[in-house]
Amino acid sequence: MRKKITIPDIFQMKDEGHRITMLTAYDFPFARLVDQGGVDMILVGDSAGVVVAGHDTTLPVTMDEMLYHVKSVRRADPKALVVADMPFMSYQTGIEDACRTCGRMIKEGGAEAVKIEGGVNMAHVIRAVSGIDIPVMAHIGLTPQSIHRMGGYKVQGRKDQAERIMEDARAVQEAGAFSVVLEGIPAPLAARITAELSIPTIGIGAGPDCDGQVLVIHDILGLCEKYSPKFVKRYAELTPIISEAVKSYVDEVRAGEFPTADHSFN
Repeated sequence: MRKKITIPDIFQMKDEGHRITMLTAYDFPFARLVDQGGVDMILVGDSAGVVVAGHDTTLPVTMDEMLYHVKSVRRADPKALVVADMPFMSYQTGIEDACRTCGRMIKEGGAEAVKIEGGVNMAHVIRAVSGIDIPVMAHIGLTPQSIHRMGGYKVQGRKDQAERIMEDARAVQEAGAFSVVLEGIPAPLAARITAELSIPTIGIGAGPDCDGQVLVIHDILGLCEKYSPKFVKRYAELTPIISEAVKSYVDEVRAGEFPTADHSFN
């Protein structure tokens, strides 16, 4: 039986050159399956708004919805470190609000760390939240909650943007983040950031040189048909399998073939 993963373990993995694995989960069964697969961290992402709730962006996700998902994941009692996304407008309105809502995610939701999007502009928030002993994973580069400013899900950090992303990386580390997600940035820039920072980098669409990788579970299982980003590798195609199972059920019920005596009580 593997031991519970903690923040010091994540630091040690970077120090020893062990690649860190992270996947999303939003409910009890997927948290159990992902944890059994051996991931180091589970991200309860606000991506639930897209892949579970059907929104086009993560922006509509509420604090109460995130607490529901985090509680569901924690009931699986995973050995992986559970990190919860802070939804849009739960931390941008001031340090006091940010500390209170991040505290709720730990106290009520049972998360073991929170994730906050933003670099230099959110360093003061990361510093304040980290200062009350709530571990913060930062998130820079393509930040989905900034989709309107970016004009869509576009690669960040090319050409003259590279130094701005570097400044963001240095700022979140200095502010006390225990790790940082690098999303949608050129692989050479991600490699440069990873080499410079002492905290672990977790890549998603940031090339192979990050200290770890994260993907959305619905993406790698072929369950999300809304988007198919270049950086996603599908490890299974479950949509046709599930559809066929449902069709078989419907056909058998209509034909009177289910339930049989084996599925009935005397």
